[in-house]
Amino acid sequence: MITFIGIIIGILSLIFLIIIHELGHAITAKKSGVVVQEFGIGFPPRAKVLGKVKGVLVTLNWLPLGGFCQMQGEYDSAKKKGDYGAASYWNKTKILIGGIAINWFFAAFLFMVLALFGSMPKIFDNQFSIGSDTYTRTSNVTVTDVVSNSPAAKAGIKSGDELISFNGKSLINTSLASLTKDNAGKQVSIKIKRDGETFNKEVTLNPANSSSGYLGVAYGEGQYIGATWSAPLLGLGTAIQFTGETIAGVGSTLVNLYNGVIHQFSSDQTVKNQADKDISDASQNVAGPISIVGIIFPAASKGGPVQVIYLIAVISLTLAIMNMLPIPAMDGGRWLLMTIYKLIRKPLKESTEEKFQAVGMILILVLTVLVVWADITKL
Repeated sequence: MITFIGIIIGILSLIFLIIIHELGHAITAKKSGVVVQEFGIGFPPRAKVLGKVKGVLVTLNWLPLGGFCQMQGEYDSAKKKGDYGAASYWNKTKILIGGIAINWFFAAFLFMVLALFGSMPKIFDNQFSIGSDTYTRTSNVTVTDVVSNSPAAKAGIKSGDELISFNGKSLINTSLASLTKDNAGKQVSIKIKRDGETFNKEVTLNPANSSSGYLGVAYGEGQYIGATWSAPLLGLGTAIQFTGETIAGVGSTLVNLYNGVIHQFSSDQTVKNQADKDISDASQNVAGPISIVGIIFPAASKGGPVQVIYLIAVISLTLAIMNMLPIPAMDGGRWLLMTIYKLIRKPLKESTEEKFQAVGMILILVLTVLVVWADITKL
């Protein structure tokens, strides 16, 4: 039942985050004098017209994949009054950034809320804080779910167990995730507290490419950060820190994927083995809709409201960052193309823009297939 609830929460959360992204575009477009013809919840075919809000047709559509904002004259070459293309370069920049900004600031807002309640998970050793106001509280690492046939299940670890230490290291000040990753494939000793009794379990962790994780448990992490008057600053600072870490992670994943694909054609078996590892590492660092909805949200739901809110914040931030990237069909790619043509002082033709967007859609389709395949292998 909890898994089902987690899946529903995941679906609704993704839809909500995409809708507010499109709402960011719609709001900035209206403020910039661009006519917004339709704001759709979901994708066509249309199910129902909900009405008009400030002249904008609001519709409910059958495909629950997010939403869309349809503006008049969306090509850069459109020049009628009210067209997107007729807006100034600065206004078009604001419209493209609008969706990115609303996702980013929504994540910062959720981080702020968690900080106010002393429930911001501490996942970085140098996590942003305000020395005069920030405080840290600790709690035991509590298992919320055990994957069947995983190392944890084979060792007899159960939901509700408190994990005290890992190979003698206290889990109050050390991340369980990093310890399991560093010891992938090895036998480790885990101290457990259950019903007031403490005992040790010897566990052989899964290797790095396992679909059920290294240990095979969902759990509540042990350290949380809180703040009072500085909570808004903590929310913004955490969002900035996460942005930097995410961009670095995306770069590392792309490098691994590139090296893995290119070196697959090598005649040297050692190089090919490294290429397989690079591709495996890249796939483990990527989660698509299937993993997010089918695995990550159910696991977070078992960890409680704090984990769910934190996960929604991280996904919202990730959506903002991915749309910032200069990839065709993404907001960042569209802005880059518009900027290039402005710098070279040439008109951006509709046919050029269509070709650019088509390339982007093909790239996104290929990436989607790869990510879905990675999701299926994890399942």
